[in-house]
Amino acid sequence: MSEIHTTEHAHDEHAGLSKKKIWQVFGVLLLITVIEFIIALWVIPNKHMSQHIGNYVYIVLTLIKAYYIVAYFMHLKYEKLGLQLTLTVSFIFILYFIVLMLIEGGYLHLHMPLV
Repeated sequence: MSEIHTTEHAHDEHAGLSKKKIWQVFGVLLLITVIEFIIALWVIPNKHMSQHIGNYVYIVLTLIKAYYIVAYFMHLKYEKLGLQLTLTVSFIFILYFIVLMLIEGGYLHLHMPLV
């Protein structure tokens, strides 16, 4: 009987986010978006940062935003470790294969003669 009560209590605890936590995540996402806009509209055009470095900064900031969205709004943060690892490893392999295909496609484009 106590096991059922514990399971229900754990489920209720993580069933939804509190309003405070939702506003905190919203604030983090808003802050990251504002930083991206500042970089795009002021930092790069005024040559405080090169476009090449800016692209890497955009990628990092976008991955942080993706983490917050998946962790809190898709409730992955409250899942068991096994599911988290399964999804994370799958995502890493998908990115790895995309990068490999882009590298291979670039190689073929540069080194294969057009017939």
